[in-house]
Amino acid sequence: MTGRTLVSCYSPVMRLLVALLLLLGLAAPVHAEALVRIEGRNFVEPDGRVLRLKGISLGNWLMPEGYMFKFEVAKSPRQIYGAFDRLLGPERAADFWRRYRDSYVTEDDIRFIKSVGFNMVRVPLHWRLFMNAEGEIGGEGWSLLDRVVGWAAAAGLYVIPDLHAAPGGQTGINHDDGPGYPLMFYVRRDRDLTVKLWRAVAQRYRGNPAILGYDILNEPIAPYHDVATLNARLEPFYKRATAAIRDVDPERIVILAGGQWSSSFAMFGPPFARNLAYTYHSFWASTKRDSIQRHLNFANLYDVPLFLGETGELTDEWNAEFRRLHETHGIGWSFWTYKNLDTPSTIVSISRPDGWNEIVAYADGARKDKPSQELVDRAIGQYLEGIRFTSGTVHWSYLASLGLRSEP
Repeated sequence: MTGRTLVSCYSPVMRLLVALLLLLGLAAPVHAEALVRIEGRNFVEPDGRVLRLKGISLGNWLMPEGYMFKFEVAKSPRQIYGAFDRLLGPERAADFWRRYRDSYVTEDDIRFIKSVGFNMVRVPLHWRLFMNAEGEIGGEGWSLLDRVVGWAAAAGLYVIPDLHAAPGGQTGINHDDGPGYPLMFYVRRDRDLTVKLWRAVAQRYRGNPAILGYDILNEPIAPYHDVATLNARLEPFYKRATAAIRDVDPERIVILAGGQWSSSFAMFGPPFARNLAYTYHSFWASTKRDSIQRHLNFANLYDVPLFLGETGELTDEWNAEFRRLHETHGIGWSFWTYKNLDTPSTIVSISRPDGWNEIVAYADGARKDKPSQELVDRAIGQYLEGIRFTSGTVHWSYLASLGLRSEP
């Protein structure tokens, strides 16, 4: 036995050991048949069973987004980092982020995600945690991603690494941490760095059966930029990135996001390689078939699998209807997002700290005078405590809307 079969049949202690050995490259080589693969419109597990993806994204962990701190102006990662530098000073801010990343997603979170019925986690990534501005591979993101992949393997979850922020920016909006324009598609160096990063990720996790596939770019190409020019560049870039990945991890699934923030596959032709899947995102849409018909048409035309990579952030009733629509058509999903601050539309809600509105006002520039150090220290301390799994509020009705376990 190899790979996932080997991991799943052992005791919890042995599963953890095997997962660690796989991460370190010390376990027996993993053969292609031990990896999830694509057959027609399906994801297929190593034992031949069709895999119906039921996933959750670990948003805001390795890719912070302003709205998940309740910021309205400081939206991009660089703006968020700047706000915390002003609040705490650079040295204390660096310590905050270390503690934040150690606490926001822990083994307790991963075990809980598995226990309620999910079978996959999607992990948004920011390139600067894995590579410096000169393109040298390194950074704290590697050990953090290793850790969550190991925990997921031990728990029996698949992992999809997702590049949310690529060098230069691929979306043209704040959550790629770019300049507000998808420069990656214009600047060759940024494309080179992105390909280099994916090759490094694939090299690190080659043959690892816990990795389901690589989600190359999150929500590329905003609809209000030069769509005619940029759309024509998306699939050629995917071909190049896929070739780099397959050079070191040859059987791995590669997941291709449509343009216009993952809403359209119109710029794609037939699949250019084996083991390709196509992902789209959809929030607050009609729960009738008309909202996904164009995607179904694409899948039927080319006999390829679809994956709803992000959705949610509305009501439990909408969640249930939209999920059932996709399951009726055999489409797996990953809801957004696992943990968020003071909201009912998430799995785990973080309590809003005392004085957090003052933190927000200062971060967004609505007030120029810095809140008192006592208020800042108290609010930040409460926030860091609140992001721990044991401190959060689980929304069981949300889980029920996903067809998962609905009570403790």
